[in-house]
Amino acid sequence: MSPDSPLLEADPSATLYTTDSVPTHRRRTYWCEALSRTFGAVDMTVPDEVDRGTIRTSPLGQMLAVTVDGDPLRAVRTRRLIAGSDNDDYVVVKLVSRGAARIEQDTRDVFVRPGQLFIYDMARPIQLTLPERFQTKSLVLPRQVLGLSESDLRQITASPLDTETALGGLLSPFLSRLVDTAGSYPQRTGELIASNVVNLLTVLADERLSRDTVGTPSAARVLLLRIRAYIDRHLADPDLTPDAVARAHHISVRYLHKLFQAEDITVGRWIQRRRLEECRRELTRREAANVTIAAVAHRWGFTSASHFSRVFRTAYGMSPAEWRDHTARESRVAPVATWRVSDAETGEGAAVPSFQPSPVRRPADETDDTAGHGGGSSRSAA
Repeated sequence: MSPDSPLLEADPSATLYTTDSVPTHRRRTYWCEALSRTFGAVDMTVPDEVDRGTIRTSPLGQMLAVTVDGDPLRAVRTRRLIAGSDNDDYVVVKLVSRGAARIEQDTRDVFVRPGQLFIYDMARPIQLTLPERFQTKSLVLPRQVLGLSESDLRQITASPLDTETALGGLLSPFLSRLVDTAGSYPQRTGELIASNVVNLLTVLADERLSRDTVGTPSAARVLLLRIRAYIDRHLADPDLTPDAVARAHHISVRYLHKLFQAEDITVGRWIQRRRLEECRRELTRREAANVTIAAVAHRWGFTSASHFSRVFRTAYGMSPAEWRDHTARESRVAPVATWRVSDAETGEGAAVPSFQPSPVRRPADETDDTAGHGGGSSRSAA
């Protein structure tokens, strides 16, 4: 593993796994560990002798951009592994750049050609087979940012997205270039790009679901994407309410609630969720270490620090202070070996760094903010 790689120079939070410095007889163990750390708990089948493998990861907003070059493998994620995992709230969008793939999920069993991309859900059993030397480029993202219902997500997993369409043909090379350059963007730029990628993926999913008739849910999806982008831009405004959002888009509050009803969430809860996510993210940043929790809450539209602490604990299972302390402790621990070649065998260590997307628990029992708490209305979707 080379700490002097250009990837790590461009982005200190990026991670590089490579078998180059690992003795041949240890590469298989190292490679399985690196793959599991990147994509979650899986049962891995790889050749007895691993020739070469490289994984590059870099954060991009809420996403993780991942490039994998490796020998043939088969990865299986079972219900047992999912039950014991803390990373089942993620969806992976994967582009097969070289080689081919076979993906099995949600009763589908399909082959993916080079240049095609597909989606799989880490919350459900999956089997991925790469029968020859391959390169894949992936975006790992929290499942809630796609804004798809559970039934819609099941319809598009393990199904190569149509790159023959204008949008599909645009997304494939765009995703490839984006993963290649993810480590070079400033944080804010990366977050904006990630938001646009989510919008493209959502529209592409609608296309895959044949929602392409004027006046059908596709038109509503476009409006919903605009509304969600508006909400993101105005999260800091404590007066961001369903009424304000509806006025800004020249629609009735009733219709606004109807749009969000398809998302299985009310407008107020969506606003609160996005505020909590931004607060949670900010509390992990080193530059915010000396900022009070109340100040972070107010910055993202909460007017009551005590209310913020209560809904944060409900959403994430710990208080904001506990979350900050937890991430601070993790950041002070160097990403060194959980598996290590002994000095006697190699003369030097070969470590697998530990890096995964931070677990993002979907708030299971969110409480709607009221306008006085900076979170919108508690009114149910009409």
